[in-house]
Amino acid sequence: MCGRFVSTSNPERIAEYFGAAFDGTELGTNYNVAPTQDIYAVVAEPDGSKHVQTFHWGLIPVWAKERKIGQRMINARAETVAEKGAYKGVFLKHRCLIPMDGFYEWQAGSADGPVTKAGKPRKQPMYISRLDGEPLAVAGLWSAWRDPADGGKGLWQHSTTVITTAANATMEPVHDRMPVVLPRSAWSEWLDPSNHDTGALTKLLVPAPDNLLTLHPVSFEVNSVGNNGSELIEPAITSDVGS
Repeated sequence: MCGRFVSTSNPERIAEYFGAAFDGTELGTNYNVAPTQDIYAVVAEPDGSKHVQTFHWGLIPVWAKERKIGQRMINARAETVAEKGAYKGVFLKHRCLIPMDGFYEWQAGSADGPVTKAGKPRKQPMYISRLDGEPLAVAGLWSAWRDPADGGKGLWQHSTTVITTAANATMEPVHDRMPVVLPRSAWSEWLDPSNHDTGALTKLLVPAPDNLLTLHPVSFEVNSVGNNGSELIEPAITSDVGS
């Protein structure tokens, strides 16, 4: 799964990188983005124009009775996204790219490493980013929802989910899943709302090349969403990893 990531680029830089216009709400720098927070995503219009907008992380299906369902829909599996009821509708017409500077994943701890208060091996947080320092363009889906409690007359709530796939060789030692990172050559095909070729779209949802990413252990401070600073992505020193 993908449950935490880093978003430090300002919306103007993101818009320039993706050849888009920014027309959302500006968010601050965040080194510890967590589910239920607002994030940036890139969407496209039928005429091909792209826009950077803000979305709630945790997809709320149009048929949902309550907002809280989004807390369970932060990720969608690439293998089932075209068939699963909660996602197949938006997979056809509401696809997006979620820009990330990097993301976190937790590697299973070893028997001779740090332990939790319960005496179990403590999972080591790892920071994963592109080797070339460029942003990650992660495949996502989005939805627009109105709360039925107010008769469906309130403001539209825009939300999104991250699509994950099997891990590549770089990620396998850490976790068996990873976000789908799309190459620039696939952006237009993925974002095009008139593209309903589910077979072709599904073929894009594959693991990133093994030589795309780099990773390193970081401090356990990232475990708390209340911690937020550039130190979270710095390589952990021995005292950090053992604390």
